[in-house]
Amino acid sequence: MLLRNPAIRLLFAGQALYWSCSIIGITLTSLVGLRLSPWGALATLPLALLVLGNLLAVSPLSLFMQRRGRRPGLVLGAAFGVAGGLVCALAVAAGSFALLCVGTACIGVYQASAGYYRYAALEAVDPRHKGRAAACVVGGGLCAALLAPAVAVGSRDALATPFVGSYLAIAALAALGVATMARLREGVAPQPAAAGRAVLLALLRRPALRAAVGMTAIGHGLMILAMNATPLAMDGCGFSTAQAARVIQWHVVGMFLPAFFAGPLVDRWGSRRVAGAGALALVGSATVALSGLGFAQFLASSLLLGVGWNLMLIAGTTLLSENHAEHERGPAQALMELCNGGMAVAMSFGSGALLSGIGWTAINAAMLVLLAVALGLLWSMSPRRAAV
Repeated sequence: MLLRNPAIRLLFAGQALYWSCSIIGITLTSLVGLRLSPWGALATLPLALLVLGNLLAVSPLSLFMQRRGRRPGLVLGAAFGVAGGLVCALAVAAGSFALLCVGTACIGVYQASAGYYRYAALEAVDPRHKGRAAACVVGGGLCAALLAPAVAVGSRDALATPFVGSYLAIAALAALGVATMARLREGVAPQPAAAGRAVLLALLRRPALRAAVGMTAIGHGLMILAMNATPLAMDGCGFSTAQAARVIQWHVVGMFLPAFFAGPLVDRWGSRRVAGAGALALVGSATVALSGLGFAQFLASSLLLGVGWNLMLIAGTTLLSENHAEHERGPAQALMELCNGGMAVAMSFGSGALLSGIGWTAINAAMLVLLAVALGLLWSMSPRRAAV
């Protein structure tokens, strides 16, 4: 599909560029925030504002693309990434914490637009191949996982002021993203829905669509929760930073590598079964974590965590597309992205508090409860509709 379909190829490249920006930012922004913030407690505020920028932009971007077309919205989002990288570079050069916060919020808009790449892929293929299309685009993140850490390290001290080069690299990668999205062929934009609230209520009355949104949000939130808590838990168990980095590296591989077989599985077995397999992989992750606190348990648990997230995301995206009409595209996709973003915010802010409050073992036990809810949502669907 990557070789034959130009749109999928462009979206794959766009995903790789976005995730490269994201990995560089996640790797370095907390360190920069600690240097520039007036109080150490505010060091992670820029990353929090990135997530907030994402949340605030998700719905407006979806409605904009519903009215104007996919290509203008994706170009606009990547342009915000260019602006964000430049503002962050200026912030570091000027020593301004406030400017850093503004810049990361702009990068959050880029993040929101990148969330729609996989939906754009669904519109570029035959309905029988939607799973493969979504998986191909998500798989672009694997290129970023392999290359972005080296860019982050190499650009950190590339200029006289440390970290300025890193944010200029983000701006340059986002500029390539603008050029890539501008080459997408734009189809006819569907007419917007007549009433946003009425459409959302109509969407939520459909069991299959509720299942798609709910179980994807649960899988995304649990991935964020466990991923953020894992390095802290390993530190508490006496493991080194290098060991924690190795575990996270395998987690990232688990997040993206399965995309290359998850898509064909969705097309062959149906979204419901693959989503169930993803939920079971997350159950396996929590079970392994509960079995002990050794390095092997952390490594296997994190790998399964990434695999489960990938399967649930691809299956949920495909299932969503099967259960809304064309004129409902914008509200339906915005609903899924808002729920994913809301869960990410809650789990990002809550992971440290939960770890210190109830502990690593209790966190993984709680994961099993939420996964039971996700499996219940899938069970509530009609098998006939889920297999469409």
